[in-house]
Amino acid sequence: MNNYITTTKSSGFSLIELLVVVAILGVVAAIGTVSYSCYVSSTERKSAENLMRQVALGQTEYYTDNGTYYPTTAVTSPCSADSSTTTAVETNLLGGSNVVSGSDLGFNICVSNSSGDYKIEASNSDGCLITLNSAGVLTKGASCP
Repeated sequence: MNNYITTTKSSGFSLIELLVVVAILGVVAAIGTVSYSCYVSSTERKSAENLMRQVALGQTEYYTDNGTYYPTTAVTSPCSADSSTTTAVETNLLGGSNVVSGSDLGFNICVSNSSGDYKIEASNSDGCLITLNSAGVLTKGASCP
């Protein structure tokens, strides 16, 4: 007596296997997108903080040359940072070189000056406000990640 078990060859993957793979890829892509956007915003914030420290060094040099901090007229805090204030800071405190522009950095920079002290402020379109005062104290607003 010969008992033969016949098996059928399955070619390809079943629909369930393909759906599981697509679902896994979707979850991985969603996690990657969120992680990447957080990485980019964190990098922009760190770049703005580093630039603010460079501007603070520029303020020291400006004070040495002119006997006053930039800007020479009193500007109350908070100042309104936009592309024109960023360009003015770049021109007056960073030697006029094209070190930064608001679109590349994601932040715009402005400087307020009152009572012989200055405050450097950086803000972006998401409402994140970072300030650096003349004592070197860096503070971040609540909306900064």
